[in-house]
Formats: sequence, C-alpha cells, structure tokens
Amino acid sequence: MDSASSKPQVDRRQLQQIVAGLTEGILLADPDGSIVWANETALSIHGIGAVEDFGGDSAGFQKRFTLKYRNNHPLLAAQYPLARVQAGEVFRDVIVEVTKPGDDAFHAIHQVRGLVLTDAADEPQSLVLVIQDVTERFTAEERFERAFGANPAPAVICRLSDLRYVKANQGFLEMTGYARDEVIGRSAYEFDVLGGSDKREQAIEYLHEGRTIPQMESVLRVADGGSKFVIVAGQPIEVGDEDCMLFTFMDLEPRRKAEAALRQTEERFSKAFRLAPVPMTVSSLDDRLFLDVNEAFVAATGYCAEEVIARDPSSPQLWADGEAFSQFWNTVESTSGVRNVEMKLRTKNGDVLDCLVSAEMVTIQERRCVLCVLQDITERKRSESELIAAIEAVMQDTSWFSRTVIEKLAEIRHPTRAGQTGAGLDDLSPRELEVLVLMCQGGDDAKIAETLNLSRNTVRNYVAAIYSKIGVNRRSAAIIWARDRGIDRDGRAAASVRPRRSSRGPARKS
Repeated sequence: MDSASSKPQVDRRQLQQIVAGLTEGILLADPDGSIVWANETALSIHGIGAVEDFGGDSAGFQKRFTLKYRNNHPLLAAQYPLARVQAGEVFRDVIVEVTKPGDDAFHAIHQVRGLVLTDAADEPQSLVLVIQDVTERFTAEERFERAFGANPAPAVICRLSDLRYVKANQGFLEMTGYARDEVIGRSAYEFDVLGGSDKREQAIEYLHEGRTIPQMESVLRVADGGSKFVIVAGQPIEVGDEDCMLFTFMDLEPRRKAEAALRQTEERFSKAFRLAPVPMTVSSLDDRLFLDVNEAFVAATGYCAEEVIARDPSSPQLWADGEAFSQFWNTVESTSGVRNVEMKLRTKNGDVLDCLVSAEMVTIQERRCVLCVLQDITERKRSESELIAAIEAVMQDTSWFSRTVIEKLAEIRHPTRAGQTGAGLDDLSPRELEVLVLMCQGGDDAKIAETLNLSRNTVRNYVAAIYSKIGVNRRSAAIIWARDRGIDRDGRAAASVRPRRSSRGPARKS
C-alpha cells in the first residue's frame, strides 16, 4: 500500500522468530490497525491460510469475523480486541465466540490478551493480540454443565479455594427442597453435607487436600427443617480453571422407609406366627432346614423348638411317611404353594396325628422360605370312621329299614347339595360296576385283579375312575355309596343295576 510506504519501517524479524513457534496464536498490527503478521497458530485457529485473510485491518477483520461474548451478546466495533488495543487498551483473558458470516461450519471460542509494544520514546510501535483457542475446554465444560444439570442423581460442586458451593443440580434441589440461590455461595461449614458421618473429620481433611472422599453415610439437613439419610462421596474436579470438589449423593430415605416397613411387616408376621392357634413352621427353601416353629406346633408334637430348628423337615422321626413329605415339598418348590394335603405327623411320644398340611413360599429377610400350616384332623377322622362303622353295621341287615331311612343314613355320610342328584350306577361302565361289586364283597386290588383277570394297575385305574365319577376319595365311602344304591354287603345287586352281560342268555344268579 502507498500509505504504508510513507511510514517508518519497523524491523520485527527477531520478534517474529521468537513467537512463530508458540502454541498460542500471535497477531501483530501497526498502530493504525493494519494487520502485518500472524503466526501459523493464529491462522489455524481462525480457519484461514494467509495473513491477508484477516481482512487487512481492524475494519476488515470485523467484516470477516463475527465476535460474541459468552452471554451471546455481539461485540460492538469498538469492543473488538484489535480495536481496543489500537485505542491503547491493554487487557487479558477476554473470552469471545468467533464465527464467520457465510460459513456455518466454523465456530471457535478464543481467549484473547491485548498488548501494546512501545519504542524508546514510549510511543506505540506494535499492537499484539495473543490468542488461545479454548474451544475444546469450553465445549467440554458445556457438556459437563448439561450432564450435571440433567443428571437425576443429586450433586453439588464446592470450590476448594474458599469452600463455597458454586453449582447445585436439579436433583439436589428436589431432594433437599432448597432453591438454587439458597445453596450457591454458602460455605461448606454453613451447609455441611458431611454432617452426621462418623468419618466426618477424615472427610474434611480430604476436602482441604483436594483428595477423593470415599462413600460414607451422612445426615443431610433439608429445607423443611428435617433431615435425610444419604450416602455422600466427593470427587476432585476442575471447573473454569478452579479446583473444586464434586459431591454426589444417594438418597437412602426410600430404602430406610422400605426397611422400616419391612421390619414392621416381619414383626407383625412374627407375632401372628407365634400366637397362631394352629401348628406352623418356617423352613429354608434352599437347604430344607427348619428355621422356626410356633408354640402351637410345640404343644401338638411335644418337641421343643431347639429339638426341631436346623433339622430337615422331612425327618422320618416327624412324618409317618417321609417320602410323602418329600413329594409334598417338591410340589411346593414347583408350584409355590400347596393346599390341604393329608399327611400323618408323628409326635415325640410316638402318637400319629392326621393332619391337613398347607404350604406357601415366602421371603423373610431376603431369604426364600416355606411357611407350613398344619391342621389336626385326627378327632374328625375318628368321628367319621366311627360314623362309617356304625352305618356299615346298621346297613348289614336293611330288611327292617324303610328305603327312606336308608337314604337318610347315606345322606349323613354324603350330603348332596340342594338341587343336585349326584351320580348313579348308570354312570358307571359295566367293568367299573363289576369292580365296585367286588369292592363291596371286601376284595382288595389284588383280589379284584385276580378275579377279573386284570393287572393291579388296571384295577387301580378303574377304582380311581369310580372315585372320580361318584365323588369320593376312599374305599369305604365308595362301598357306602354302592350300598345306598342297592348293592348289598355280599355284592348282590338289584337286577336293574347288575352289569350287562355280553352273552345273550339270561344272567346267572349270584
């Protein structure tokens, strides 16, 4: 330029050699604002290849690059770093966002320092901008800010230089009930997040030293005047070139309430278990050992709790049929519950009790268990047996009883529901009827199998089918049902109920 030729020439070769290899960008300008030189770093962080691409002077720079403060306010012409240093202002650490009109892909964050180099007469000789690209740092901080604010885990950041809180995320505010301005700026001693911890002194020592604070239980004051039980940990971090401590929290209040509710539930269960009037036991599902028995069980069996606890529930000393109990237990494991299974319980003195046993899988103190309830039906079964024996004795000779009396006796043993007629002999197949007749004659499965030339399994299948059709579950009840319908003790049946013969000839009399 012609105007430049009239100005005294300044030898900047030594200065250029010194700054050429610096990692910071260096931009040199004349006192009139003309940009005369820039090192490779300055060109690179502005995304250009030559010094001319800066625009030649301060005004040209403002056309090529748009600068904004971090609060998104654009810089006025006089606020551009080159214009400020041209005006003789010396400054440092000005943070600006740099973009290019028409180039949406370019975006950088620069930290700029302005210097004025003077000659021997203290007149401005060169204008210097020292520019550092801090894009990566600020981008990382922005990501941290977003992650910190969005993280649901409660957290606060304490500045180590003065131990004051500089950040609090939404999770912390929601957990404590405080507003943000009630936390930011307060001292770590004024708002003590380590209070109530038995390791507080050690944690404070680590805080002053900027060391990681391991997890510890603490009690945190909240806005409503109460407190929260938490786990707190501290991690040293750097925020905006300042050493800080990031405190994170785990709210243990829900767990504490759940544990309290669980304790109350288990206490109620324990009281109900011990005071229950029926025998009850609790056993471990995994190792099949008794964990506890109630007082009713002790009274019914004669065993004291110490003689039973830690023993196998299927012990042959306890059950008349240990194999049956093992099958019962396997059913509990596969179905989670069993109702009213009839088994025989042996007491300490050797007596055998008829019981209905029910079981349910339960969880006690995070341990899988089986709760068993036993109902003693010994007296009931004895009464039923006596009634059945009486009915059988009476019905041995029914010649002097009217049919109505016979029906009433049968109704005592097998009452039918209102409106229900029950099964009849016609519902049985001929073979089932033959089996039933032989049962009335006193034949067991082996005798019936021999008489009918069948296998014992086949006979058992027929007996099971008969039970299912007529609604009984034992042989004596089936015999009473048959006699009620005309089959006598010797197996003689009325002609209307005799099995049909395959022969066409007349049926032979018994």
